[in-house]
Amino acid sequence: MVTVALLVRLEAKPGKEAEVENFLNSGLALVEAEPETTAWFAIRMGPSTFGIFDAFPDDSGRQAHLSGKVAAALMANASTLLAQPPVIEKVDVLAAKLP
Repeated sequence: MVTVALLVRLEAKPGKEAEVENFLNSGLALVEAEPETTAWFAIRMGPSTFGIFDAFPDDSGRQAHLSGKVAAALMANASTLLAQPPVIEKVDVLAAKLP
């Protein structure tokens, strides 16, 4: 069961859209090693707008993810790839259907 999540919005710099997409695709291998990341999605919302949605059983799992390798890699590459800092929202999960 998941109770909390993160919704992250990323706006690519002009010409960096493919690099942001590749970065997000490479993030999957890192979150595979996070046992408390129950669900993780890298999404594209527009030509230069991307996002991450991930869900956790509780806040300790969410905090572990925020302190993990994907977050560190995102922050290390943000100034190169993104037009503005990532917008990271902590949200509560009201209902979910998971496999």
